[in-house]
Amino acid sequence: MSQQYPVKAVCDAMGQARSTYYYQCREDDDAQTKKAIEEVLMEFPTYGYRRVTKQLQRQGKELNHKKVARLMKEMGLTQEVKRRKRRTTNSEHDYPRYPNLVADLQITRPDQVWVCDITYIRLRQSFVYLAVIMDVFTRAIRGWHLSHSLAQELSLIPLQQALMLHRPQIHHSDQGIQYAATGYTQTLDHAGVAISMAETGCPEQNGYAERLMRTIKEEEVDLSEYEDFSDAREHIGHFLDEVYMHKRIHSSLGYLTPAEFESLHTEQTVCEPVIS
Repeated sequence: MSQQYPVKAVCDAMGQARSTYYYQCREDDDAQTKKAIEEVLMEFPTYGYRRVTKQLQRQGKELNHKKVARLMKEMGLTQEVKRRKRRTTNSEHDYPRYPNLVADLQITRPDQVWVCDITYIRLRQSFVYLAVIMDVFTRAIRGWHLSHSLAQELSLIPLQQALMLHRPQIHHSDQGIQYAATGYTQTLDHAGVAISMAETGCPEQNGYAERLMRTIKEEEVDLSEYEDFSDAREHIGHFLDEVYMHKRIHSSLGYLTPAEFESLHTEQTVCEPVIS
């Protein structure tokens, strides 16, 4: 009837408020939103309600975080993430130690500070080890390597990868033997990179790298059962190179991915007027 008569006239004749015609069933709307939330969490299982909201908004959905929080609570999706740790840092060595250069440092540009860390990965029959280098400003992965052992190549290979395309002002790590060894520090020295280290027993001084490793564990490693080394390398590589860099949004980057944030920063820098 609304196609033949004005909506107000039809509603008045039926004794209904005009808003009734435009009302969309909340249950139906909530069901659709819950399905969309599930789809996001299937790909990003550890997202909280704020990041889920931003991801849905990126998909063109008009939602606010309060509604998403309510629905996630109804779905039983608010939970604490259990974390497991295994020692990978050996600071008992005779190599030189370096002072912490990034304490209270304001990081304002790409490749100002790189951070790195090592974590273990459990396979069915053994352990392997992952070393990753990240640019703090953009949160972009600069290099990574998976190895059967904690030998020098574990940390040196990702550094060599990273230096092929980028050059940081400061390289920051813990005081582990992999980062203090002569081959590693000489590579940094030859590249003109200042070396910075967290104090022994102060993992919070390498907090950016610690959080990166926690993300990798929670969003990829702890959700997977790797058959062997090759399987682990394939899946972890996909997570780092594709999901983390190009799909996973970061609240610290204004809910952009590292690739988007770095690209946007580059464009803005190029377009800045030169003041003579």
